[in-house]
Amino acid sequence: MAPTLTGLPSGLLTEILLRLPAPEDLARASAACPAFRRVATDGSFLRRFRCLHAPRLLAFIDLDGFQPALPPHPSAPAARALSRAADFSFSFLPSHCRWVPMDVRDGRVLLGRDHGQDARPPICRELAVCDPLHRRYVLLPPVPDALVASTERPPPVRRRPFDEPLLLPVGENDEATAFTVISMVHCETKLAPFVFSSSTGQWRAAAPMLWSAMPVSPMDHTYLRRHHAYGCFYWESTLIKRRELLVLNIQRMEFWIAELPSSGWGTLGVAIVEAGEGRLGLFGIRDGTAGGKPDLCYTVDRRNKGKNSGRWQMVKTFSLGSEGLNYIKAATERYVLLICSEAPRFVGLSMEMPDLEYISVDVKKLQLERVCVKPFGNSLSRTRIYAHFPPSLSSPTI
Repeated sequence: MAPTLTGLPSGLLTEILLRLPAPEDLARASAACPAFRRVATDGSFLRRFRCLHAPRLLAFIDLDGFQPALPPHPSAPAARALSRAADFSFSFLPSHCRWVPMDVRDGRVLLGRDHGQDARPPICRELAVCDPLHRRYVLLPPVPDALVASTERPPPVRRRPFDEPLLLPVGENDEATAFTVISMVHCETKLAPFVFSSSTGQWRAAAPMLWSAMPVSPMDHTYLRRHHAYGCFYWESTLIKRRELLVLNIQRMEFWIAELPSSGWGTLGVAIVEAGEGRLGLFGIRDGTAGGKPDLCYTVDRRNKGKNSGRWQMVKTFSLGSEGLNYIKAATERYVLLICSEAPRFVGLSMEMPDLEYISVDVKKLQLERVCVKPFGNSLSRTRIYAHFPPSLSSPTI
């Protein structure tokens, strides 16, 4: 036998490091000696490791900026290292306009130009994809005039349900630096998707979805809080009497409507996650009844992913312990981010807004863990979870 671990054959050392329980453990091991570092930073090794270990929730991003996980959250050390190493002010991008985070995935941030109070903003906004850790970015070309001309002018409303573009997950066979963006135009009679691929550097038009094919027109209500699981994006309807999901399969670029499980969910959002073995998981908050406190419930579809599952089984219920503000703010395939706080109260003639406690739920561990506490601020704004590996294990994504 080799006298030390550093003297082990590289293949055996690789198998040992692959079996470390968490990315943070690998990051610490990689700092032990050059031999460990060479194995842990090898591209083929990292691809294998990422297949076995999901990235950790390190932070979230909203209009108040980058919010790293703080102690006692288990990701706090990696989040602290990320905040020191990365530039989430995006100062390395061109400064001719203000960039707003639109989507976050695989260590990359999709940014959109903020058109402020423009009376007639462009149909398709300017977009950029960046890697804050390695300070790299790609400015996407504008959607060609010929493609834009093929759509109707969107209805004159300030905010349309599908104005926010999508940054797609990296596929199993994709290169680590490849990415795909979908920008959708919400018209009066249809939803027209445009797809950009970094491999071709070009936009293409995908098949539109006609509103007439839907049981209820999106012009009559709003979709929000989109989620991704198993190659599909889900938008939740805010129509209380008809709780449903609009689903987009990004491989076939096909839309359909899926119903939520039986009534009883609160009005402040649900979250779609990957429960494993191809099954969808659903988190939702049930309103307290008869003076009771609200609960966070986790149910799993007993059938494999499909268009009309509808067979949901309760897995676990979490008591939130507060009758104030409790709602689901964001989700990824594996994590859910909640906001919990006491109810606002009047102090004299003014209303005092409480601090907000951000809580994460790991679908695998099913434990509530506090991420941080922050002032009310822009808590109602778009919030995206940043889930990735510690900086020492993160290769450039662009």
